[in-house]
Amino acid sequence: MNFEGLGSFIDFLRERGELREITEPVSRDLEITEIADRVMKAGGPALLFRSVKESPFPLVINLFGSARRMAWALGVDDLRDKVRELEGLIQIPEPRTLVDKMKMLPFLLKLGNFIPTRSSSGPVKEVVEKENPDVLELPVMKCWPRDGGRYITFAQVVTVDPVKKKRNVGMYRIQVLDGRTCILHWQTQKVGRAHFGEYRRTNERMPVAVVLGGDPAEIFSAIAPMPPDIDEYLLAGFLRGAPVELTPCETIPLEVPSNAEIVIEGYIDPSEPQAMEGPFGDHTGYYSLEDRYPLFHVTAITRRRSPVYPSTIVGKPPMEDAWMGKAIERLFLPLVRLTLPEIVDMNLPVEGIFHNLALVSIRKRYPGHAQKIMHAIWGLGQLMFTKIIVVFDEDVNIQDPAEAVWRMGNLIDPQRDFTFVKGPLDTLNFASDLPDVGSKVGIDATRKWPEEGFTRPWPDEIRMSADVKQKIDGLWSRLGL
Repeated sequence: MNFEGLGSFIDFLRERGELREITEPVSRDLEITEIADRVMKAGGPALLFRSVKESPFPLVINLFGSARRMAWALGVDDLRDKVRELEGLIQIPEPRTLVDKMKMLPFLLKLGNFIPTRSSSGPVKEVVEKENPDVLELPVMKCWPRDGGRYITFAQVVTVDPVKKKRNVGMYRIQVLDGRTCILHWQTQKVGRAHFGEYRRTNERMPVAVVLGGDPAEIFSAIAPMPPDIDEYLLAGFLRGAPVELTPCETIPLEVPSNAEIVIEGYIDPSEPQAMEGPFGDHTGYYSLEDRYPLFHVTAITRRRSPVYPSTIVGKPPMEDAWMGKAIERLFLPLVRLTLPEIVDMNLPVEGIFHNLALVSIRKRYPGHAQKIMHAIWGLGQLMFTKIIVVFDEDVNIQDPAEAVWRMGNLIDPQRDFTFVKGPLDTLNFASDLPDVGSKVGIDATRKWPEEGFTRPWPDEIRMSADVKQKIDGLWSRLGL
């Protein structure tokens, strides 16, 4: 399952009854949000708005708003197939002999198939506007009543480290001020923000490309928590099963997917005072407050002749981003296990906004093992933001919130089992006394061992005997129940 671009994915969803086309004229300000929010909360289809009052271009939203559509976006019918493929890719034994190295050749050749290729042009260059580019022609949405303005919400923001020359693709919200000026919001710990810091040190203009559309795997790659020097478009190539084709921008020294719908080219001047951005109705379900972020100056817009503008909204869960977050949880669990093989499963509940709560089950092997896992998770990439980590034994089904809460309530002694630390928090966390830093807690909900100081008897869990269960199974159809 390989999509040439956003249009082919939209056609795919239409053929399978997973897309609704809306021809009634609606406004990009608030009205699309209200419609999309109702549909997302109900687990409904992707929506293609054909008639947006303020723009000549159609808008598509909720593309990834179900487990099935999320799997299709990554080229499979069931996400577990992609997880197994990734596990097979990373579980390559270390080559010790020449024969072992020869056996790795097919793997290396396969990996090479995912490296981005280059082309001088592509569909995104069908229309090139450098004289008077105008972002306001696009159906950029005002999502919520108290938002500070209209926001681009579903873009791949491409930057390059000026020292290492490594590309990063992130998904950051962009507030539109006028046709040629925006504000780019990237949080303190994001790679794009680190690139900005390098340009600020040298006082050089920072080129930025804002990519809209393309293959759904390319869109997804922008939110993937990749290590800083790993190209997100390499991940997209693996997910889509074919390399991403890149083409050079017109006015800045960056490359973008040639199959994109729209690309906004521009720059940030690090010597320029930053602008006040926000508020913005965020995925926490609350408005993130105003703060200062860099101005993004538009130098060109390239696009297809008849582009579709992709968008999303965030707010009180569940919304479209819930399915994207759960896909990341499943896909990146094998990578977490490379460092922490004792982890059996992990659940980042949607209601926990992914960075507020993590439920983890482990094969406990020694006293203090749960605490080791907590600290290790706080040292892993974006998992460092996790405010609450609860560690369970391997037999607990942490995908069942009812079982997890029941187990935790019974198995913990708060004074003994709570571990408090201070460290970095997500910029969107508003409950800490200071931005970007605060307290976190780990909860040991594993069975306690004598070696951990627990000297009382540990009671058995209530279970019916197997022979009685079998007998009642045989009687059940005659009981009229």
